Amino acid sequence: MNQDNLDPINALNMPELADMTFAMDFLIRAKEGVRNTAVALTETTTPELRAALRKQLFQGIAMHQEITELMVQKKWFHPHDLSEQYQLDQLSAKNTNMIANMNLFPVDSNRKGMFDRTPDEQ
Repeated sequence: MNQDNLDPINALNMPELADMTFAMDFLIRAKEGVRNTAVALTETTTPELRAALRKQLFQGIAMHQEITELMVQKKWFHPHDLSEQYQLDQLSAKNTNMIANMNLFPVDSNRKGMFDRTPDEQ
């Protein structure tokens, strides 16, 4: 494993990994919102508030469905194929472990000469 976190090669596929991570986090938060809204709905007695919470619950469920469909379409989530999802989870755990083990503050962080031009050159 390349321990040089400043090497551009380590950024390969990073946008896709970040998108997948953000989408999964969004899915989890949407699920939490649905659950919390459902709990609030069961504990509310005011008809107006119940109507508002019911509307919010349906919107949360719809949002959860949209996120799930997007993730399935992009092959970031496999709810019907557990072996495929397991492999994806293993890859995610491996990448997380790799990032956690990187030396983020190396003694030598000088990268002069590593790129073909400086950022201000066109």
